[in-house]
Amino acid sequence: MKNIILIDSLSRDGLLPLTFLKPVCELRVGILTIREKWEKRLETHAAYITQDYLSDKYPIQISEDNIVINGAILPDDELITAIDLLSFGEALIKGDNLIAARLDKHQFEELVNTDDVNDLMGIEYSGSVNQLERPHDIFTKNHAEIAFDFNLLTEGRKSQPISSTNTILGKYPVFLDEGASVECAILNAVDGPIYIGKNATIMEGSMIRGSFALCESATIKMGSKIYTGTTVGPHCKVGGEVSNTVFQAYSNKGHDGFIGNSVVGEWCNIGADTNISNLKNNYAKVKLWSYEDKRFTSTDLQFCGLIMGDHSKCGINTMFNTGTVVGVGANIFGSNFPRNFIPSFSWGGASGMKTFALNKAFETAEVMMSRRGIDLTDGDKEILTRVFEQDAEYRTWEPKKSETNN
Repeated sequence: MKNIILIDSLSRDGLLPLTFLKPVCELRVGILTIREKWEKRLETHAAYITQDYLSDKYPIQISEDNIVINGAILPDDELITAIDLLSFGEALIKGDNLIAARLDKHQFEELVNTDDVNDLMGIEYSGSVNQLERPHDIFTKNHAEIAFDFNLLTEGRKSQPISSTNTILGKYPVFLDEGASVECAILNAVDGPIYIGKNATIMEGSMIRGSFALCESATIKMGSKIYTGTTVGPHCKVGGEVSNTVFQAYSNKGHDGFIGNSVVGEWCNIGADTNISNLKNNYAKVKLWSYEDKRFTSTDLQFCGLIMGDHSKCGINTMFNTGTVVGVGANIFGSNFPRNFIPSFSWGGASGMKTFALNKAFETAEVMMSRRGIDLTDGDKEILTRVFEQDAEYRTWEPKKSETNN
């Protein structure tokens, strides 16, 4: 069996803050994470090459036959076929972009030690490459990726029976996995499939338009309005009005309020009646803060809402302006619109910010995670500390020697 190693590409910095706490391949787009897509298509388990401070949690594993793959690339059948044809010492490339390389153990060690791929035989890939480069790529690609993942997950399988209390419309399939519960809902599959994962629940009165994915043990609250291109990741709880938004995992938006054209990381909480603007008053293209460029850059999109990093929270009635980026571990509250870029471990809102002390952030994370039976490990704390330090340059209110007590 080939050993798959997913490597953080140059896209990693462009995908911050979503990749502060995880490798690129752990991002969810469609129903599955990028890693899960590769594992299912290649029928194996993947290892990682990622940032040094993440490597203990996401380790590398080397064998005699290794396929190194750009972890930002979304697989398809044509690409899988091309990778399967690689011989030792061959690399599949697209212009200057490395797609994949097949290496024996010695070749792999040479690559790691010298960071030199010149000895590899490059094979130009003639097909198209579907790759994440910026955070908004996740929601713009999500509609299509739900359909791809739906076919991958349901091929040769039969849906669980769908209760007669539901109204089902459209030509695309609706699939309920084992233990899924849906009652008194409208499931509109006119524009795409609807996938309800294992032990997931859609409560009564909800209106769902495909393509839509509700992942394992996730919940849609009563009377929710969910529009095309939305994914609710594992163990999330979501209510209110949601359009073309991806919740990664373990995050909550349990109440009324609108979110659209957005990506919400893991362990986030959106307060009741929070609303996110996804369209500017003048209908202009939206700019987003780019960690890679250290400035606001154009998305070339008319609709773009919120990008929220892991472990961030907002209070009730929070208002986010069009194209807002929130880092890791931030806590936002108060009236009026906060700024469009909120650095990691910020505490406050439009009336001003201070630093969310690390020990307080740990306490919040521990309480939230313990409710799902998961521990915040010492390793997790070390990773969060590194991010706290990395993002300090953007917390401009801090003195040179950070004073982080609330």
